Amino acid sequence: MTEKRKIAPILMAEDDLDDRLLARRALNENYVANPLITVNNGEELLEYLHQKGKFSDPATSPKPCFILLDLNMPKMDGREALKIIKEDENLKTIPVVVMTTSKAEEDIFESYNEGANSFITKPITFIGLVKVVKALKDYWLEIVELPLEDGKKVLHGNGRVEAPLGAEENRFYE
Repeated sequence: MTEKRKIAPILMAEDDLDDRLLARRALNENYVANPLITVNNGEELLEYLHQKGKFSDPATSPKPCFILLDLNMPKMDGREALKIIKEDENLKTIPVVVMTTSKAEEDIFESYNEGANSFITKPITFIGLVKVVKALKDYWLEIVELPLEDGKKVLHGNGRVEAPLGAEENRFYE
């Protein structure tokens, strides 16, 4: 049985206003229905995820379907925020896609070691960003099945919710 649910937002932690605006445009170019919520640094990211301060209303600060995380931000950088997210029992299942200007092998290794689900070097052109966003949309919003907080239903990035299949049901014959 399928029921409709509010579409989960994409949460982007990015201190550069131009990068946030370009990401929003690239999402629009790819017809992504999920709202983009942006925060400026790791501290705001954690406030949002813990629904504290200006993010205390669960209606306006819902659990994101995934996080786009820049590594180089003021106050608390993405490396520290990633470590805290992946150590938190209530947050560790949220996919984190590191999207940064860094190509440093150390950043790539450290990000995956701390639990990042993907590491993407920011494209230098808008067309490149549109292609990356399309790949993110296809994978995280259309292919992957993500758990809801109650663990009893599966949240699809496009907002569709279904009860998980039992052992006797076969996915290939739905």
